[in-house]
Amino acid sequence: MTIRVLLADDQALIRGGFAALIDSAEDLAVAGEAIDGADAVRQTRALRPDVVLMDVRMPGIDGLTACGQITADPALTAVKVLVLTTFEQDDYILAALQAGASGFLGKGASPTQLLDAIRVVARGEALLSPRATRVVIERALASPAAAPADPTGPDLSVLTEREREIVALVAQGLSNDEIAGRLFLSPLTAKTHVNRAMAKLGARDRAQLVVLAYRAGLVPPR
Repeated sequence: MTIRVLLADDQALIRGGFAALIDSAEDLAVAGEAIDGADAVRQTRALRPDVVLMDVRMPGIDGLTACGQITADPALTAVKVLVLTTFEQDDYILAALQAGASGFLGKGASPTQLLDAIRVVARGEALLSPRATRVVIERALASPAAAPADPTGPDLSVLTEREREIVALVAQGLSNDEIAGRLFLSPLTAKTHVNRAMAKLGARDRAQLVVLAYRAGLVPPR
C-alpha cells in the first residue's frame, strides 16, 4: 500500500526537494503541497493523506497550530502529522507533542531517516528524534506540570521480565524495529510488547512510557 504524504512548507525549494525524495521511494507518494498552516489544514481535509509532513515556522497559521487543528478534527483521526523543522528547540518539541503530532524530526536528519520516519508514523507509532526524546524526559522529570497524569499508578512490577526489557529499550530511544533486531524478535512481537506495557502502566503514548521508565528507575537519566 502506498503511503500518501502532504508536504507543508512555505519554501518552494524545500517542498520540491522533499517531493523528489518522497516520490523516489516505491511505497511513498506526494499527495499535495501546502504553502502555510491554513493551506495544510484545508488540503488535509480535502485529500485525506496518510501523513502530513509539517514545517513549524510558516506565515499566518504556523505548523503547530495547524497540527492541533488537524488532530482535533474527528474526521481526520487516520491522518498522522510528522513535524519537521530546523528549530529543534525544547518549546517546539513539547508544543508539537501537545498538539498531537505523531513525530518530531530535525531537518538535519538524513534522507533515509526522513523516509523511515514517515513510514513509522504512518504505521501508527510515535517517533521522536534522540534530542526530542531527551527533552521530553528532562522536562517531565523536572516539571510537575509535565508529569504523567497518574504518578501513583501501577509500578513496573506489573510488567513481565520481557516487557521490562523492552520498556528499557524504548526509554533509550529505540524504535520497534530496532528493539526487534536487538532481541531477535519480529517487529510485530516487539510492538505487541510495547503496547501491552503501555496498557499496563496507563501510558497515553510512547513518550509517556519513556518518562515512566525513567521515573521508576528502570533507566537512569544520563
